[in-house]
Amino acid sequence: MELGAFIAENGTSLSREPGQHVFRQGDRNSSLYFLKSGLLKAYYLSADGKEHIKSFILPGNHIGSLMASHAEKSCSFSLVCLRQCNLTMLPFSRLYQAARSDPAISAAVVDLLLSFAMKKEAREYELLCLSAADRYRRLVENTPDLLKLVTQNEIARYLGVTPVGLSRIKKRLAG
Repeated sequence: MELGAFIAENGTSLSREPGQHVFRQGDRNSSLYFLKSGLLKAYYLSADGKEHIKSFILPGNHIGSLMASHAEKSCSFSLVCLRQCNLTMLPFSRLYQAARSDPAISAAVVDLLLSFAMKKEAREYELLCLSAADRYRRLVENTPDLLKLVTQNEIARYLGVTPVGLSRIKKRLAG
């Protein structure tokens, strides 16, 4: 079976309003989410309540806490809707079981997990090896539409800088 057909057959459609959480850090949530429309923000909250943005999820992408889905631990991050969202929720266990018996689903799950891993590797590289200005340049080059959809404060938190720092970066790059 093809993965898209499997998701359609086994998933549940969800609609969420802006500001609504799909799940929160600390929740038990064993599903993967496939975004059909809208915009999601994945973020961590530190012990002192500071928000660190992990990623923005655009339509056609997927997300889930693998720690919660597979390892049966709590979600390490929160997922909130920034725009009206239409998603398909698929229990990870259902996908995992199907992958063990269906070679086509198995290959698709490998691709899905590789996609997760490559996104994570790219994000780690950006945060560990690039300057804030280079991270901003990359964001502008790779997802320019995102800049119109989220606030400057969110962009700053995603880049790991203050809003003032982001303003300085933008001014320096424009001049």
